[in-house]
Amino acid sequence: MRRRDVRLRTLTAGAALALGACLVAPLPGAGATPREPAAETAEQSADYCEGRCADILPPGANGNATLAEILAHRLLGTQPAHANDQLGPYDALSSGYPSLTDDRLTDFFGDASFGVPDGQIASVTKPRDDVTITRDKKYGIPHIKGTTRYGTEFGAGFAAGQDRLWLIDLFRHIGRGQLTSFAGGALANQGLEQQFWPQAPYTEKDLEKQVEYIRATGGERGERAMEDAQAYVDGLNAYRVKAKNGRYFPGEYVLTGKIDAITNIGEIEPFKVTDMIALASVVGGLFGNGGGGEVESALSLLKSQEKYGVEKGTKVWESFRARNDPEAVQTVHDGTSFPYAGKPEKARGTAMPDPGSVEREQLVYDREGGAKSGAKDPVRAPKKLKPLQGMYDKGVLPSDLFRPGSHKKGMSNALLVSGKHTASGHPIAVFGPQTGYFAPQLLMQQELQGPGISARGVSFAGVGMYVQLGRGQDYAWSATSAGQDITDTYAVELCEPGGGTPTKQSTGYLYRGTCKPMEKLERKNAWKPTLADSTAAGSYRMQVWRTKYGIVTHRATVDAKPVAYVSLRSTYRHEADSIIGFQMLNDPSYVRDAATFKKAAQHISYAFNWFYTDSRDIAYYNSGANPERADSVDPALPVKGQQAYEWRDFDPENNTSAQTPPAEHPQSVNQDYYISWNNKQAKDFSTAGFGHSAVHRGDLLDGRVKKLTEAGGVTRASLTRAMSEAAVTDLRGEQVLPELLKVVRSKPVTDPRLAKAVEQLEAWRKAGAQRNQTAAGSRTYAHPDAVRVMDAWWPLLIEGEFKPGMGKELYDALTAQLSTDEAPSAGHGPTGAHAGSAFQYGWWGYADKDLRKVLGQPVKGELAHTYCGDGKLDACRDTLLTTLAQAVAKPATEVYPGDDACEAGDQWCADAIVHRALGGITHKPVQWQNRPTYQQIVEFPRHRE
Repeated sequence: MRRRDVRLRTLTAGAALALGACLVAPLPGAGATPREPAAETAEQSADYCEGRCADILPPGANGNATLAEILAHRLLGTQPAHANDQLGPYDALSSGYPSLTDDRLTDFFGDASFGVPDGQIASVTKPRDDVTITRDKKYGIPHIKGTTRYGTEFGAGFAAGQDRLWLIDLFRHIGRGQLTSFAGGALANQGLEQQFWPQAPYTEKDLEKQVEYIRATGGERGERAMEDAQAYVDGLNAYRVKAKNGRYFPGEYVLTGKIDAITNIGEIEPFKVTDMIALASVVGGLFGNGGGGEVESALSLLKSQEKYGVEKGTKVWESFRARNDPEAVQTVHDGTSFPYAGKPEKARGTAMPDPGSVEREQLVYDREGGAKSGAKDPVRAPKKLKPLQGMYDKGVLPSDLFRPGSHKKGMSNALLVSGKHTASGHPIAVFGPQTGYFAPQLLMQQELQGPGISARGVSFAGVGMYVQLGRGQDYAWSATSAGQDITDTYAVELCEPGGGTPTKQSTGYLYRGTCKPMEKLERKNAWKPTLADSTAAGSYRMQVWRTKYGIVTHRATVDAKPVAYVSLRSTYRHEADSIIGFQMLNDPSYVRDAATFKKAAQHISYAFNWFYTDSRDIAYYNSGANPERADSVDPALPVKGQQAYEWRDFDPENNTSAQTPPAEHPQSVNQDYYISWNNKQAKDFSTAGFGHSAVHRGDLLDGRVKKLTEAGGVTRASLTRAMSEAAVTDLRGEQVLPELLKVVRSKPVTDPRLAKAVEQLEAWRKAGAQRNQTAAGSRTYAHPDAVRVMDAWWPLLIEGEFKPGMGKELYDALTAQLSTDEAPSAGHGPTGAHAGSAFQYGWWGYADKDLRKVLGQPVKGELAHTYCGDGKLDACRDTLLTTLAQAVAKPATEVYPGDDACEAGDQWCADAIVHRALGGITHKPVQWQNRPTYQQIVEFPRHRE
């Protein structure tokens, strides 16, 4: 039986803590059952995959742990049932993929068929008479089957409570900017509030209004979505009450002082539908947003113009911005054009700040007691938790989850091959979201079967009323973060509502000719020490100003007039609108082919690349609430806050505007293959931010899948091998090292130390430039010296190649826009250390173009200036050899300085994936591999008639 069905007793803190059994009777007052669609039919839950669907989600399905289990884990090293049983198979693929066959896929993935065979049933729970939750023996995944729609969604909420109650509670408090009051005043918790709340500073009225907006504008589906959400919340609350009364609630509630372990006095606050809106804003903010950062872009442009003059400086900046680089790898590679957010021929309304005038808006006020950062900007803190007493001293969550620039976080990949090129004649897909590694995981697995719902896959914890990524009866879908520009920055002219001369600190602004007061939004948080957080008692207040054009982020002067720069995101006030699209994806009566899949994806407002496969077709659609901008507005830079430059049909009441029609979104059906790893979507579809240049990690997939497709006979195993090989390959070694070696080898290398290093790099490149173990579990790379040299060399060579020509100020401004490297061992960048995801953001494409120019090779979309050796081969070679000598001299202890997880000099561990603890359970480090966190392998042999 699952641990929740057993009554346990253990001693903790010198007293007995009773842990009760899971009751199965429905709770009174759980909510009336609303109207129901037609009852489920036998055809509704039919499975057309015939055992050819598989998936994996480490570390395990069970993300709750009682206090007894947390203490046993910390003291004895035990793991709760199903807490980490998917971690081993996931880890093993990094070494096992070379010999992978279709028959061996089950060694590394679980069966993703519908239902649970009779001999594999571990437990059956009935939280209501109209729903059962069946869990399988192997992984403990909940299979929820309802005879009514309300019961189905109630069961989904109940199962979410069983598997992720603490995590859901954490994230609703993050969404509401109340984490420190909930989990303690550790610096990391303060940092999360300070970094996330300003992006979505909603009042309770704002959240309620979003619920009503979906009801009012979504028609029958909108009404049903909110009914489903209420049923889900009812189920979550039912488990909350039972777990509290039965004393088998997550132990973190004791450790953070919410519940007394002896008396059971305390409360887990009831959940509301508005909590789901707040939680959705967290998920969307992490993975579904794009754009922003226009003020920082303007500052880097000013530095370029200061260095080179306006004309050339603009050209240099644009070449690094790479809005439409012709050498960038593209998902739609048939030449079809989808113009969006490009550079206008002659921009109107651009609001460049006066040099030296920009000030970031202050966020934190009235700080008293507790840990203090001493800084106005959001604080950061270490990433790992301490064991037992003080186990949350460094914060419940790693602060880099929402560090500045996290809006750039892309992640996720997809590989799909048309049936024309497979051995079976049916399409094959290997795809999934790369959402990072957490304990418990942000995603949770589930199967939902009920009236109007038939799907299996994953959902983000707390918003799992529908499967968000997974499979239906005869189709499957997944997504990658697209990150196209759906956020703009407006410069609103400041004024004084009562008259007088405005300053940069004024809280009035001009809106359509009238001076209006800004709306002040506040969040006050106070905390006291707990068992889990030894931070002294303290409090502080966060404050932001809201205008009709968005949230104030900076203040400056433009043409000597004081302005506030405000950020406007098209999905602001629409955090949960996408629920209708997910409802459609789960509805077997709606999605029956590629065309209906695309229509469903059109209802998802966040910026995602959606992929689809069935037994006949593969398809792609880019979703997002792409605003229609005024003519000749440059979306990469701040714009004047005037009506002439607003989004078309802009209405600030609900933040609505005209949006680009579906036909203008990148899309395709039955291209020979698709790959996506957060790369450029299509020709003329301008990317948001820097980094989509000649070398991108998408190249690691594109080259391999193209080769497979050209050879034909693709199988599930061969496509998985292609993904797995890319997952352990160093992008720099495969794509840029050849040019580096050509420059270095343009003359004989006479220094013995450098000659040896060059030979090691050449051998590593010839072997595939991989960061893989000599054998499973060896914790030693096959080419450790070459990997160490590359890790040490890259940041040195980039600085040596570009900084002398640019000068310090421009180099610093551009590296602030885009970090030079994101190797697996790097502790910087959007993902931080031990995060798995790597090589998404870096200067690889810039270096590649620059070096090819020096070598006299053709370059499309070249940089506006040649930097290495000022374009001279010998001088460039000298730079590379000088920096290589510095890299060779660096010992491993400096290249890999160590952290809470690793000893200094431990190369394998520096790269390794470490699941970041969101609760009391932790897991061992595993081999680095750059692949989706949740991953499906799908090949449907047949389709519904």
